[in-house]
Amino acid sequence: MNKELMEALDLLEKEKNISKAALLEAIENSLISACKNNYGTADNVKVHINPDTCDYNVIQEKEVVDNLENPTAEEKATQIALAEAKMIDPKFDIGDIVQIAIKSKEFGRIATGVAKNVILQKIREEERKVIYNDYYAKEKDIVTGVVQRYIGNNISINLGKCDAILNESEQVRNEVFKPTERVKLYVLEVKDSPKGPRITVSRTHPELIKRLFEQEVSEVKDGTVEIKAISREPGSRTKIAVYSNDANVDPVGACVGLNGARVNAVVDELRGEKIDIINWDENPAYLIENALSPAKVICVVADEESREAQVIVPDYQLSLAIGKEGQNARLAARLTGFKIDIKSETQARDTGMFDELGIDYQPEGTQNIEELEYAQENIENETEETSDKHMDPTV
Repeated sequence: MNKELMEALDLLEKEKNISKAALLEAIENSLISACKNNYGTADNVKVHINPDTCDYNVIQEKEVVDNLENPTAEEKATQIALAEAKMIDPKFDIGDIVQIAIKSKEFGRIATGVAKNVILQKIREEERKVIYNDYYAKEKDIVTGVVQRYIGNNISINLGKCDAILNESEQVRNEVFKPTERVKLYVLEVKDSPKGPRITVSRTHPELIKRLFEQEVSEVKDGTVEIKAISREPGSRTKIAVYSNDANVDPVGACVGLNGARVNAVVDELRGEKIDIINWDENPAYLIENALSPAKVICVVADEESREAQVIVPDYQLSLAIGKEGQNARLAARLTGFKIDIKSETQARDTGMFDELGIDYQPEGTQNIEELEYAQENIENETEETSDKHMDPTV
């Protein structure tokens, strides 16, 4: 048993996660390469390695010929004279194949160096392959990395076994990172290259939000609560629509958490980006109404074929519904997939939209105008009667 070789293989397998079979294959190829360098050819060389004991032997097969005078290097490596073969075994005859054991210790310095390089090259290849497979499995998922340095406008992130690149286009504008800072990233793509896996990550992708909620909210991770849609303006605001597959579970409450603990953890990771969580609804009108939250809506008329919707809001809610620079309406449109036209109550009345849509709407807290006029007349009459009584001394 070759204990030293076994210990070395076990150590490599443990440290670099390279299978012993791949390492044994590397040793086999290195011995063949050494034979080729030493003898000029390795076509007739066979290497046998016992994977359990790590014992190995190298066999060179030579054909028995009648006479071998002034042989070339290739003939010397592939043929053996009959007289020499009979010294090994008298039964050999011309045309037979003689197997001769080769001692690797007899290899020259150059052949030994070639064998070493073959083994090292195989180890590097297997190591790159293992790392690539590990991170390829994490594609479309999130990883935690440590900021190393800025390369121009891009950022080099250390993921542990390899580095990733956070391109300028995948960075949030108002985020500035310092070296050694830990950050969570969404893995966009993993490519194999001669220098190792090339990993591209993102901080702006909408799926980053989903993966962060999966980490913080157990109901999202196990599928009880689904994130149906996400619309995001990185660094500023995000809207997500959630749906519960369990009638006893409130999807919005589950994502918000006790005293907002769950959503705040996500907000902290996104460095203060605001997150609106709304209920998903199969009815597009209800979905659009929810998406325009926190603004209140009077009515929504949605056309599923043209993917357009008309929305009427109270006058005092118009600016809130549209949002700063149109952000709230823009995110709601992306979330629902509808082109949303928002009008105030006054605009709707002036353009006759209420009549066109057949809606009889009265603002909350008001009465019919005729009732108000009737009430006002009663108050005036009562006031006049009271004044007459005080003015008439006979009363």
